[in-house]
Amino acid sequence: MVLRLSDTLTNTERPLAPIYPDRMLRMYVCGITPYAESHVGHALHAIVFDVLRRYLEWRPTVDETTPWVGVTHVQNFTDIDDKLIDRSQRMGISMFDLADQNIEAYFKQLTTMNVLPATEYPRVTQLVPNIVAFIEGLIAKGAAYESGGDVYYKVRSKDDYGKLSKRDIDDLLSGARVDTTELKDDPLDFALWKTAKAGEPSWESPWGNGRPGWHIECSVMSYESLGAQIDIHGGGADLIFPHHENEIAQTEAYTGQPPFANFWVHNALLQLGSDKMSKSVGNIVSIGEVLEQFGADALRMFVITSHYRSPSTYSAEALEAAAKGADRLREAAFGDTSGLAMTFGAASYREKFMAAMDDDLNTPRATAVLFELARDINRERANGNDTSGMQRLLRGLCGVLGFNLEAPVSKKQEAAPFIDLLVELRRELRTAKQYQMADSLRDRLVALGVELRDSSEGTAWTLR
Repeated sequence: MVLRLSDTLTNTERPLAPIYPDRMLRMYVCGITPYAESHVGHALHAIVFDVLRRYLEWRPTVDETTPWVGVTHVQNFTDIDDKLIDRSQRMGISMFDLADQNIEAYFKQLTTMNVLPATEYPRVTQLVPNIVAFIEGLIAKGAAYESGGDVYYKVRSKDDYGKLSKRDIDDLLSGARVDTTELKDDPLDFALWKTAKAGEPSWESPWGNGRPGWHIECSVMSYESLGAQIDIHGGGADLIFPHHENEIAQTEAYTGQPPFANFWVHNALLQLGSDKMSKSVGNIVSIGEVLEQFGADALRMFVITSHYRSPSTYSAEALEAAAKGADRLREAAFGDTSGLAMTFGAASYREKFMAAMDDDLNTPRATAVLFELARDINRERANGNDTSGMQRLLRGLCGVLGFNLEAPVSKKQEAAPFIDLLVELRRELRTAKQYQMADSLRDRLVALGVELRDSSEGTAWTLR
């Protein structure tokens, strides 16, 4: 078996293999601009690349033919930006303090979501001298020029500009708009360095005080952390143009070593109604809100039951369904294992799981394998068989997808005696024909996340 990933640049699925002799995969993923609270769209992005990273690290441990040995994962923070400057000024705090606050909050949410920490988290403000040197290199190679204290990249100096987004330069030119404050030689050229404005943070440079443009930042952070070429560059589909297109142009012009990235992996965006979820638009649901209401496993289940290249639509109903799905896996993974010892085909489940993940990270199919395994666990347990081996496999495969199934179990165990008491009280009320009070008690339990199922054998409950 071999892992095949979709590559936006070639528009094909190709086998993944490392480009460096040390067989380490180098993966750079565009991170957040921390000017406001992070939303569920950011969570989707984080979970998608967490699952990719987890699978890339797990696969060599179960298949010795895997051509790589591990992953170096770099994710940046764009901590200098027009939105950061504007919001910090309106809030009356420094841009640096605002960025620090939101980055700290984001890190806490990543931990709660069970997202593995990246190998490195570079920030733009830590690398401004490196950015200046990179821009000087582009000027020396004739790929950029200074104009009135600004520096611009010469788009027409790159013959294959537009190859990622499949856009033609002439088509771009017809729709180009020129800001009258900019001093470009060509409307298509984009800023690498911006002259300082009054009241804004700035740094010294050969062209005067100023700050980096957006696109140059990721080129430099990737180059400094991972080198001239990388195996995987990840990000949201909204970054394909112009951001990633411009990254390719800058980096390949500077290094002279195409391709900049062997694979360009882009996740589809999260919709809220008919629109993309966006802080700038204001139609957001925060990560904190979702974690508080549904929990981390429900959020992860919601994300991975859609393919990463297929748009998802956020709704409370979808999260509720995802929470129930996570409960099913949790109950199968940690339920009673007493009974007769049995053997089972562990390899078949693992092979089906890997076949799904090797098919361009097909997490919906992989999740279906987990539910199949959970169903078989429940059946064998009902037949009085010892399912501990099956459960270990289920927990292991759930871990590859990043589920953290243990924490909610302790919560359920702590609540179980009290819920059992209330369920028994409801049974007594129904026996005494106190139906209104019994229904009221049921409604209160449901509101607290306790789902009741009445049958001829009694009442069973699950905790969402």
